[in-house]
Amino acid sequence: GKWHMGVNCKTRHDHCHHPLNHGFDYFYGMPFTLVNECQGTDDPELAKSLQETYWFYTQMIILAIFTLVIGKLANLFPVKWKIIICLAICGLLHFISWFSSYGFTKYWNCILMRNHAITEQPMNLQKTTSNMLREAITFIERNKHRPFLLFVSLLHVHTPLITTEKFQGRSRHGLYGDNVEEMDWMVGKLLDVIDKEDLKNTTFIYFASDHGGFLEAHRGNSQLGGWNGIYKGGKGMGGWEGGIRVPGIVRWPGVLPAGTVIDEPTSLMDIYPTVVQLAGGEVPQDRVLDGHSLLPLLRGTEQHSRHEFLFHYCGVFLHAVRWHQKDSGTVWKAHYTTPVFQPEASGACFRRGICPCFGDGVAHHDPPLLFNLSQDPSEANPLSADTEPLFDTVMRRIRRAVEEHGKTLTAVPQQLSPHNNIWKPWLQPCCGTFPFCWCHEENNKA
Repeated sequence: GKWHMGVNCKTRHDHCHHPLNHGFDYFYGMPFTLVNECQGTDDPELAKSLQETYWFYTQMIILAIFTLVIGKLANLFPVKWKIIICLAICGLLHFISWFSSYGFTKYWNCILMRNHAITEQPMNLQKTTSNMLREAITFIERNKHRPFLLFVSLLHVHTPLITTEKFQGRSRHGLYGDNVEEMDWMVGKLLDVIDKEDLKNTTFIYFASDHGGFLEAHRGNSQLGGWNGIYKGGKGMGGWEGGIRVPGIVRWPGVLPAGTVIDEPTSLMDIYPTVVQLAGGEVPQDRVLDGHSLLPLLRGTEQHSRHEFLFHYCGVFLHAVRWHQKDSGTVWKAHYTTPVFQPEASGACFRRGICPCFGDGVAHHDPPLLFNLSQDPSEANPLSADTEPLFDTVMRRIRRAVEEHGKTLTAVPQQLSPHNNIWKPWLQPCCGTFPFCWCHEENNKA
């Protein structure tokens, strides 16, 4: 499915970010992400603010060139034609560079790979669902006689909501509902294979989402990004519950009792240590791991999550901290930074398309906004020293946890910087002779 971590670092074939270079033995899916440009219908969403910034710089360069040309022709100031020509060439290269990044997204980035080989460029969205399902099913059938790890990262319930004709119009909740129903059908097909191959009682299955609903995603009056219930905020908001609180559903018949509901904060970071424990291994001891095995909680040998603190980031910026108080079971959350909603009372960043992590699109809080999630899960009533006797005690403990957490971090390059988002032709995955990168599955049989 969707890898979303990229492919190359220095050359077109180094595959440094590829799944096969990070512990996986087999890969089929999108190395990048799924965006509206892949379908070519809705408004572009890939780094929309960056596109606007690059276009602004292009306009400034054009204005500067015109000013110099007029000044030269009118003898208003001395400037050599060589300088004007060099500036024009640089401006043209700047435009080509950023437009190539975003103007040809469908052909450059909407691709399918099997291991290191590109099978479709651009990908055929009408066949993607059947392709993904077929690959997952055949993987199970190939590996049914030995232990296996199958990670299926579905393209569904994500804009542009690719839905096959069979499921269109089936839900009362529009295209988003249709997409959810098709995803549900796909999951059911995978479970059917597990059951048919008599793997039901020996297979641990964990279903979850990576973030809450995308509130800003609309097409006309239709909401395309889901619904977050009583929880404030949504996708791209590093602290609000609507952006980070998602369901986790586990199935392991014969080992875990059916129908159990666990109301404890856990994390997707827990998957790694859980899988390692299931496989009989040990997690590395030479680094700080943020996850904890879920098995004690699932088996009932522990009643509380091992996560005393969870640190909620937006990009590289710490926006909120959750404290799961061990002695009382109370869950507190302190917000250091929150997005500025547009319009103000809308609960989302509709004018921007998605909430930013820093800059003028966020508000910083000193003292932080504090909520008691045990009593106020919708984060409607921020507490203060006047309304909450434990305010200062809670904030001191959270502050100390942030300081301890900070000591475990290592700075990394900013992945969403303009430099890292500009198109680099020498890194472009291509299934043909660059720049003629077109191929289809039927011409590339595995």
